[in-house]
Amino acid sequence: MKRRIAVVTTSRADYSHLYWPLKLLSEHPDVDLCLIAMASHLSPEFGATICEIEKDGFPIAARIESLLSSDTDVGMAKSIGVAVLSLADTLGAMRPDLLLLIADRYEMLAPASVALSLRIPIAHIEGGEISEGAIDDAVRNALTKMSHIHFTSTETARERVIAMGEEPWRVHRAGAPSLDHLRRSQLLSRDEVESACDLDLRIPALLVAYHPVTLQADTTCEADALFAALEQIAAQGTTQILFCYPNADAGSRSLLSRTREFLTRHPSTRLYVNLDAVAYWSLLRCVDTMVGNSSSGIMESGSFALPTINVGLRQKGRERARNVLDAEPETASILARIGEARSPSFRASLEGMVNPYGDGHAAKRIVEVLTTCPLGQELLVKRALPPNNEFAS
Repeated sequence: MKRRIAVVTTSRADYSHLYWPLKLLSEHPDVDLCLIAMASHLSPEFGATICEIEKDGFPIAARIESLLSSDTDVGMAKSIGVAVLSLADTLGAMRPDLLLLIADRYEMLAPASVALSLRIPIAHIEGGEISEGAIDDAVRNALTKMSHIHFTSTETARERVIAMGEEPWRVHRAGAPSLDHLRRSQLLSRDEVESACDLDLRIPALLVAYHPVTLQADTTCEADALFAALEQIAAQGTTQILFCYPNADAGSRSLLSRTREFLTRHPSTRLYVNLDAVAYWSLLRCVDTMVGNSSSGIMESGSFALPTINVGLRQKGRERARNVLDAEPETASILARIGEARSPSFRASLEGMVNPYGDGHAAKRIVEVLTTCPLGQELLVKRALPPNNEFAS
């Protein structure tokens, strides 16, 4: 019989990571793929990215309306509850052999909680990482302990998951599946990027990917320094500033309001509500510098040796390659780091660098494990490791 594998995607960000695992699962003769789309995928405010899934040809088994139209932490908490109610019916009827989740978004707590109650084994991608300035860190660790199979991006992350008490046979270093786009997808040419993104790439471009810092009471307090720095760069008139849409977290509307005000003062600035994975990767290949606090600036920019400035607390503790420069959430610090990133000596220092997050073969490794791992009680019952972790080998 075919294995029924359900996969949950909640946003444009995790869908771009899941695309190649989904593609290989959908083509596997022994897999019945059930794709569940929820949260911001169904929100017009965040680009109704479910259309991207449909365009790619993946059948959608369930559509879960769960994202409240809110900009508060209470709205985030209620969105989890709404998702649990709908997912209980969906997964209760579907009863997959495995449920695949990814990363650290708060919405993922809902399918994990429901699967736990229904005795559905969970496989989790990108556990064992650190982002001390966001609730994502706690969510990621919770998902790790609720899961039965783990796919980590780095060897250090694998060791960290095992140190949390997970049996080593369950923990696989696969690499970050988003990097598979670099090897498997046909990226756009420079001319095609200019056309798709309405750009003139003869002018240096700075890509901004900045999200609310969800562990702070004021989730956008660090943005003051960033926008002040961007104002100074824009005033020089020599750089295009390109904004990506923020995550659907408390404070995202405040960030969008400030971004749109910035656009009115600087008409050459661009704001992209939704870039598909190929367009986004192609843009990364063409811009000169990246700044913000997105995990993409840590995990993906290294594949292009793209000079990247990581601002503030959100990604504190996450492994990074030598293309990433950390800046305090202070205007002077951000400007200094941007200047350093643009220097010929820094760019030269990145020659030959390797991205620690993988080699573009993650999807193959993930699908191989998902289609061969034991099922039922053998997978559900986890053996607790002793405190000294003597079996971690």
